[in-house]
Amino acid sequence: MTKGGTRADFDHGRFAKGLARGFAGALLFALPIFLTMEMWELGLYIDRDRLLILLVVNIPLLVLLARRIGFENVSTWREAVRDASIAYCLGIAASAFVLFIIGVLKIGQALPEVLGMIAIQAVPASIGALLGRSELGTRSESSEDEKDPIGKTRGDGYGGEIFMMVVGALFLGLNVAPTEEMILISFKMSLWHAIAAISASILLMHGFVYALSFIGGHELDENTPGWHALIRFTMPGYVIAFAISLYCLWTFHRLDGLDPTQAIVATAVLAFPSAIGAAAARLIL
Repeated sequence: MTKGGTRADFDHGRFAKGLARGFAGALLFALPIFLTMEMWELGLYIDRDRLLILLVVNIPLLVLLARRIGFENVSTWREAVRDASIAYCLGIAASAFVLFIIGVLKIGQALPEVLGMIAIQAVPASIGALLGRSELGTRSESSEDEKDPIGKTRGDGYGGEIFMMVVGALFLGLNVAPTEEMILISFKMSLWHAIAAISASILLMHGFVYALSFIGGHELDENTPGWHALIRFTMPGYVIAFAISLYCLWTFHRLDGLDPTQAIVATAVLAFPSAIGAAAARLIL
């Protein structure tokens, strides 16, 4: 629906395809976490205040993401809220569907347990539902979006870059933060290992987008010094990935009982995949 248009202008066929791609995206991007035992257990014992914060934080993130890649060309914030709501519903539906067919959810199970497991899975699934529109769209629709002047203005710029790094770091971080391996790896590492992991994360982030010249990357102008991209994009990107990793570990009770040094090491471990997610998001979205 375009600005000032009528209901007759609404392309129901394209919107239906967007819904199908959204459901497929929720399955494709969140299937690993659907099949993770730690996430099932978290739905049972996670502190409800922390879960509520996660669910609430996901709402503005989905709205901003929908503003960039909604199920159809989004021209108003009202349409972005609509698409974000649809993505959340698709995430809930996909979570319930998968958890039921694999036997995790059962008929007659206590309602708080069912709601907890579905709610925690719905967050990455809802992000996947919106990402499905970007990754699973047809070539012709992608071409139309490239011609959309609104799409150009709402996603470009430094703020848009930073936001997409947040999405990428959060999405990948949510997929691995609940696993026991994050903490086990941190106990095997020394402080020097953590420093090496941080350095490797920053180098990979920088190379992922700039040095390797991937499609969608940012090639520097010949007159731009090499350190400019490192300071302006890569370093803030890693700070974002580290902060989101810390938040994810806190939300999933992975930092409970750890001393500050061990918590930092554990965060550095999770920040490694989160940093890659932050860099990759800027390439594919």
